[in-house]
Amino acid sequence: MMELCRILVLYASQTGNAHDVAERIGREALRRHYHPVVLSMNCYHPHQLPNENMVVFVTSTTGQGDPPDTFKGFWKLMLQRSLTNKWLEGVQYGLFGLGDSGYQKYNIVAKKLDRRLLDLGAKHIVPKGLGDDQHPLGYEAALDPWLVSLWLAFREHIPLPSGLSDAETEDTGRNQLDPPKYRILYHPNDCSRLNGASADFHINLRDVWDEHEKACRMVESASGPLPFTLVSGGESYGHVQHQPIFSQVLRNVRLTEEDHEQDVRHVEFDLRGSGVQYSPGDVIGMMPIQNAKAVEDFLKRCDLDPDAFVSVEATGTFFPPTRGNNVNIGEISLVRIRAFVEFVMDVDSASPRRYLFEVMSHFAKAEHEKERLQYFSSPEGRDDLYRYNQRERRTFLEVLQDFPSVQLPLEWLLQLAPRLQPRYFSISSSLKLHPNEAHITVAVVSWNTPYKRKKLGLCSSWLSRLEPKQDVIPIWMTRGTFKQPPASVPLILVGPGTGCAPFRAFVEERVAIAATEPVAPVLVFFGCRKQAKDFLYKDFWVSCTKGNDIMSDKMGGGFVVAFSRDQPHKIYVQHKILEESEKTWRLLSAGGSVFVAGSANKMPEDVALAFKDVVLKEKKCSEDSAALFIKQLERLGRYNVEVWS
Repeated sequence: MMELCRILVLYASQTGNAHDVAERIGREALRRHYHPVVLSMNCYHPHQLPNENMVVFVTSTTGQGDPPDTFKGFWKLMLQRSLTNKWLEGVQYGLFGLGDSGYQKYNIVAKKLDRRLLDLGAKHIVPKGLGDDQHPLGYEAALDPWLVSLWLAFREHIPLPSGLSDAETEDTGRNQLDPPKYRILYHPNDCSRLNGASADFHINLRDVWDEHEKACRMVESASGPLPFTLVSGGESYGHVQHQPIFSQVLRNVRLTEEDHEQDVRHVEFDLRGSGVQYSPGDVIGMMPIQNAKAVEDFLKRCDLDPDAFVSVEATGTFFPPTRGNNVNIGEISLVRIRAFVEFVMDVDSASPRRYLFEVMSHFAKAEHEKERLQYFSSPEGRDDLYRYNQRERRTFLEVLQDFPSVQLPLEWLLQLAPRLQPRYFSISSSLKLHPNEAHITVAVVSWNTPYKRKKLGLCSSWLSRLEPKQDVIPIWMTRGTFKQPPASVPLILVGPGTGCAPFRAFVEERVAIAATEPVAPVLVFFGCRKQAKDFLYKDFWVSCTKGNDIMSDKMGGGFVVAFSRDQPHKIYVQHKILEESEKTWRLLSAGGSVFVAGSANKMPEDVALAFKDVVLKEKKCSEDSAALFIKQLERLGRYNVEVWS
């Protein structure tokens, strides 16, 4: 049997995009007669890298320059001081990063990895590629040409084995169906009693979550080798996704006026009996529940028996089956098809990838549908596909409904459906003021597509419907981007809209501490559209400015609001920062820390410029010195930003 050249593809993904890119590279490598091995970085020990010849790295950057969780252990080992500048001599690599230029530290994780690989002696086979979510076509606008360069470079270094041809590789790839990555095994219903699988569907919430976990873990184990490092011990219930607490909704109230265009919710969760602790800056995680009608429509469209029991195995397309990939039927609890659709496959929210259209073209029975799907999956149809799919935010279910002659097998449905992702919300309360409770502030996402189709955010619309004192949902707490400094440090908090959520927690914590010891002043800049419509938590903010409270003028603090639509010209938080430059500079000079939260559009950049102008004016220095001052604040952890798209 002919031995093909091995190409290792290592990825670090937070939401699944980098994983999708890595698997695309693996598929294209197979079509070009290479032997791809596609692994998550937490499943590969970097000390094996010197033994590799060709490696492709794919990594995303999340938030304000944060690495994916699966990158952290790999990166820590790559930074070991014992590694020399010749350690990776002989290793050639390509690197593609996924980021968002709307954030200040655009693609910083990929850039750092690239520098480190070069420092350790590895050599570029092609210059690094950087995908930008801000591009109209998303990261694929940079990925497509980068892959063309990658394969040309690989072929220069790795000649084809005798008897093989590179001719029309792309066309051939699209005309031949790739092997699926999963194998689905159907089991009779009497097998459901193995290891406690119940024949009664959804007995209670814990059974629902158990079935959710079984479905997720089964797919994870069939998607690649197990991580070489597992989650460290000592993790308690309520602090990791796999060990949530089941919390009752205590309150769910609308903060904005009924006639206001934006529905913003204040939701409170009961933590009694859980023992869960959290700090200001932490976040709550949850897995949203998909619309029941959409799930039923999907099952019907795909002709799936929701109560059929199945197990999922790896086919070994990109890696050899290993421990956890193929297991004996007696060692597992089987899972209903309904559980995969409800808890693993995002059928009614996220838009599918381009590869779906390529695979669907192989199953289309109607000739006009086959032609359209082939066009969408070709380079010539990329722009039209973007207009049809991403711009319109068509869901997996909607795409399948638009091509009724296509009937995909379950293994392909499971592979091609976007993964249902957990959602995270900043905690907007302090345990010191609200023992046994955690609060969040949620803007219900609603918008119209270019073709005027109304779309709703999956998680926010679900949260808005939860009934107080009735609904119970699984939640968990985890560390957020922000960490509140000691009470002796002055705070400058900038949070327009729901960006104020973590700062409500910051201020509540300071209010509680101030009851027993001195605290430094707090200056809050809040922004909304209209004072009468969306002034979130107005009574709370105003109460903290009275007398000797921490946001009072007497204590050196303050609460400043920008109502952007209450006058002919728009006023934003950055304008108010400049108006309060003297007080802002006084707190900065006293060692204060700045925290900024909110929309990722222009706000963070405009706010940073406003702070630079404050330094310029009050310190009476040059522009370069003012810019350097802000950068030093960032390096010292005194200028912190958390934004979202």
